[in-house]
Amino acid sequence: MVIYVTRLLCGGFIFTSGINHTICDAIGNAQFLIALGEMAQGALEPSVLPVWQRELLYARDPPQITFPHPEYDDVVNTKDNHIFAVNEMADKSFFFGPTEMSALRRFVPENLDMCTTFEVLTACLWRCRTIALEPSPEEDMRLIFPINARDKFNPRIPVGYYGNCIVLPCVVSKARDLINKPLGHALELIKKAKSSATEEYVRSTVDLMVVKGRAQYKFDSTFVVSNLWLAKDDKDIPGVFSNCMPSTNEQGERGIVVIVGLPFPAMEKFVKQLNIMLE
Repeated sequence: MVIYVTRLLCGGFIFTSGINHTICDAIGNAQFLIALGEMAQGALEPSVLPVWQRELLYARDPPQITFPHPEYDDVVNTKDNHIFAVNEMADKSFFFGPTEMSALRRFVPENLDMCTTFEVLTACLWRCRTIALEPSPEEDMRLIFPINARDKFNPRIPVGYYGNCIVLPCVVSKARDLINKPLGHALELIKKAKSSATEEYVRSTVDLMVVKGRAQYKFDSTFVVSNLWLAKDDKDIPGVFSNCMPSTNEQGERGIVVIVGLPFPAMEKFVKQLNIMLE
């Protein structure tokens, strides 16, 4: 872990920190920073005490992989793997407030009416991104989104547990289906993957790590969307990650800002397709 403090001439300071993901996940990191702030203001101990208990997420003996885990498929180099060089990229932020989300929900079928804002937004981004990249129709397009698994257990993982307790369900669709089928196609895949992230799914993921030796994520033709933390491997892969963050626009509307990175020509197509859905 690294902490860096810059003291300003006005008397204020800038606090920054970086942490290795083997220590904790984003929720654990936030717990630490909140505790640090509380004690800096005079508290004798954190309001939420840290819980170690790594044995709660040990692999089973013997390991039992009971779910498919396409996010850890063996990486095969493809012609169009959609991993890009930094100097080819355009980064652009998009704000989704009540007006924009109302426009997107027009594409939600009645049987999926109870879907969340994140689910609708993620389905929209995945579909627009696929259209913009123009992959071959038969190419498998992957979507990964992190889920906090603390409340998936019975009994629940104790409050204060700061280790990694995140799983990354993966959904796969042929490019032609994402492009040609209605938004409900992507939305249904996302909802199904979220509902499958049970305690058994988490156990299966942990056991897979033992069997495959901490398998790496398959990033070719993959899009990662997070509303909790910016999922990173040991390298930054341009055009793969997008993060949804709460924000307020100039009119005072509360909403979500999403940062998207794509090659310059693809970004133009992405914006055009998104505007069609928002009209």
